[in-house]
Amino acid sequence: MIKLIRKILVVVLIIYVALFGLTKAIRYPEPIAAIKLGLAPASKTPDLMPAHVIKAVPGTPLQQGVLEEIDQVTWNGKKQDFEVFLKETNTNAFLIIRNGKITFEQYWNGKTKSTVLPSYSVAKTMTSLVIGQLIDEGKIKESDTFVSVLPQFRAGTSFDKVTIKDLLDMNSGIGVSDNYPTGPSGWGVAIAQMYASTDIDWFVMHNRKMTEEPGTFPEYRSVNTQLLGLIVQKVTGQHLADAFSERVWQKVGADFNATWNVDRVGGHEKAFCCFNATARDYARVGLALMTSEPKIASTSWKARLSTPAVTLDYGWGYGAQMWHPYPGINLMLGLHGQYIYQDALHDTVIVKLSDMPTSADGISSKVAVVLREISEKN
Repeated sequence: MIKLIRKILVVVLIIYVALFGLTKAIRYPEPIAAIKLGLAPASKTPDLMPAHVIKAVPGTPLQQGVLEEIDQVTWNGKKQDFEVFLKETNTNAFLIIRNGKITFEQYWNGKTKSTVLPSYSVAKTMTSLVIGQLIDEGKIKESDTFVSVLPQFRAGTSFDKVTIKDLLDMNSGIGVSDNYPTGPSGWGVAIAQMYASTDIDWFVMHNRKMTEEPGTFPEYRSVNTQLLGLIVQKVTGQHLADAFSERVWQKVGADFNATWNVDRVGGHEKAFCCFNATARDYARVGLALMTSEPKIASTSWKARLSTPAVTLDYGWGYGAQMWHPYPGINLMLGLHGQYIYQDALHDTVIVKLSDMPTSADGISSKVAVVLREISEKN
C-alpha cells in the first residue's frame, strides 16, 4: 500500500511539473491558480488575479429618492415576478437611479453596497472613456494605426493597417475570436489565454494573425480593447488604472477604490474585461455619461459613444465600445450578466451585476427587455 501511494504521488508530481512547464510556456498562471480561476464564479475572480488599484476621491453622496416596488416584469416572454427574474439571472446587485436619486437598491448572496464586483466587458467602455479624452487632447487620432503608437508590434501584414477607429468599433479583423466552449476545453483558445495571461505583450506578439482586412467585417473581439489599453499606457506613460483614476474615477466622486486586474503587478491592465467596482460607483459613471455632470466625456465623444457604427450580436448597434440595444439607449455590457443601462429620455440608470455561468451567454436580449420595461415604468 505504501509503495502504491508513493507511485501515485510520484505520478501526480510529474504531471504537476509538466503542467507547470506548459503554463509557464504559454504565460498562464501556475496550474492550481489557473484551475481556481477557471472554476470560480464571476464575482470571485477579481481576487484570483493580480490587480492595480484605481484610487477614489469620494464626492457628493448619491441621494435617496422615493423607493419604488417592482412586482412583475416580462421575462422569457411572459409576465413573471421580479424576484423570479433576479434569481434566474443569478443577480448579486440591482440598482436604479431615477432623476439622479436612488429609487431601488438591493443585494444578494452576501454582497453589500461596499462589495467590489467584476464588470467583465463593461471594462471596454471604461477604456473607451480614456481613449476619447486622449483624442480630444490631440494626443492620438482615430485614423492612427495601432503600430504607429506601438511600432514593436509591426507584423508586415494587414495587422499594421489596423486603426484606433477599427479597434473602437470592433472592426479590426484581428483573428482572436471571443467564441469559446465552456468547461476545460475552453481554456485552450486564444480569448481564454488572453484572459488568464501573465504576459500581455507576449500574447499580442503571438496573436497578430488577421482573419479579415481591417474595416471590412465587424465582429465582437475583445483583443481590440486590449490593444486600446496598451495605447493608453503608451501615450499617457501611466498604467491604465492610474489614468482612469485621474480622468474618470476621481471626477465622478466614486465612494470606493476600484481595481483593474493585470497580467502581473506593474504590467498591463486587462483592458477588455477586468474592471471591478461597487454597484453605486458603476452607476456614477453611467449617470455622468448620461447627464454630463461631471463631464467625463466631451460633447463630441459622448456623441461618438451614443452613435452606432456597426451592427453586432442580437442585431444591436455598437460604437466606440458601447452597445445600443434600442434607439437612444446606451448599454455597458459584460459577460456573466453585468449591465449598466442608460436611458436619457427617462433619466434612468440601471445597474445589474450577476453570476451567470458562461453557458448562459446569449440571454442579454431577454434581460434588456426587462431593463427597458423597468426604465420606462415611470
